[in-house]
Amino acid sequence: QVQLVESGGGLVPAGGSLRLSCAASGRTLSYYAMAWFRQAPGKEREFVAAISWSGGNTYADSVKGRFTISRDNAKNMAYLQMNSLKPADTAVYYCAGRSVTYASRSVYYTRHDEYGYWGQGTQVTVSS
Repeated sequence: QVQLVESGGGLVPAGGSLRLSCAASGRTLSYYAMAWFRQAPGKEREFVAAISWSGGNTYADSVKGRFTISRDNAKNMAYLQMNSLKPADTAVYYCAGRSVTYASRSVYYTRHDEYGYWGQGTQVTVSS
């Protein structure tokens, strides 16, 4: 089994920054894609950002230009740098992972049902 653990959430004023981290442990996968999703109270889980094994990435329109996803494969880590935070970014943020083949190492995935591994979530609250 693969375990994902998020950290770095907290309370920040509007316009501030946070950096979320996701640590993968357990039966580490040879190749895997990662992503961040978020879920606000009363809303469905939504895609935030995704990154392929080789580093290609994509973002939701709502965070493009403000958030940056990255990864360190040697450390089995993924990150989400969040700048210019808005109250609308308030949510529980989840790290997600899935194994991929060598041939798909440059592919990223944006649907939550494409991921088999999930962290427990970390709360991000942006005050106005």
